[in-house]
Amino acid sequence: MRYIEGVSRKRRIAFPECIDDYITDNNPVRVIEAFVDSLNLDDLGFKSANASSTGRPGYNPADMLKLYLYGYMNRITSSRRLEVEASRNIELMWLLRKLKPDYRTIAEFRKQNKEAIQKVFHELVSLCKEWNLFSMEVVAVDGSKFRACNSKKNNFNEKSLDRKLKYIDKKLQEYMSELEQNDDNEVNNRTPDKEEIKKKIGELRRRKETYQTYQTYQDELQDKNDNEISVTDPDARLMAVNNNGKDICYNVQTVVDSKHKLIVDCNVINNHTDHGQLSEMCKRAKNVFEVNSFKALADKGYYNADDLRECEKESITTYVSK
Repeated sequence: MRYIEGVSRKRRIAFPECIDDYITDNNPVRVIEAFVDSLNLDDLGFKSANASSTGRPGYNPADMLKLYLYGYMNRITSSRRLEVEASRNIELMWLLRKLKPDYRTIAEFRKQNKEAIQKVFHELVSLCKEWNLFSMEVVAVDGSKFRACNSKKNNFNEKSLDRKLKYIDKKLQEYMSELEQNDDNEVNNRTPDKEEIKKKIGELRRRKETYQTYQTYQDELQDKNDNEISVTDPDARLMAVNNNGKDICYNVQTVVDSKHKLIVDCNVINNHTDHGQLSEMCKRAKNVFEVNSFKALADKGYYNADDLRECEKESITTYVSK
């Protein structure tokens, strides 16, 4: 039986001379190019939107925004992966004109322009509205748990802190008792050497520092009148996720239009549940649509009498499972 054979790797082939020939007329990257070029990045608040006449030249924020939007559209959220794609992806080569920013530059751009990027999202929503891509009649509201960088070990509440402090107290008492017992046994035998003494002192200091750190977290919870603290991502919280598990997450609320399943608006919260968010998200969608009424769908996690009453006042017809 024969197989389909590929061509020889040493065979000479002729590629198109112009990189634009690789990008079809209906390729989405052309939309990204046209959209970003139509924006006034200075008005949106992007850093370095006006190039400085002195110093080392930097990347144009427009090019960095194109890279960010391409990653968003293709679910590439890692700065390191975007760096790799810029070197091998023909679409990005066309979009960035073969620029290859490193992952640190990409991460810094995101970090320094968070609010400006949010404004770009609203500009895109306005453009979709002008192009009649929204039905503005039926929307769906839902929440998604996005995992934070914070690990479970760096998340504390009052109960866990009490448990850890009691554990350290217990271990310190056991350690001190062991030291006293060793001292009594060694009186007639030998004197501990320098290394043993340094090791014992270091252990005591380490436990004391850990104790003080947990005590600081406990005081912070009391001062803020909060019931949870995350060290790496202060706004993240321990939430229930799929398969009845728990993880440190953000709760991202999203409103989606029914016509082309496009996102109308979104909001990031740290509430453990979706209760109380239906009227808030529906009002945000109403402000975007600028209509008098529409219908909203949501699952049972949004069932709340006050929320439903508030939607009714705003002429928003709700369909929510009990």
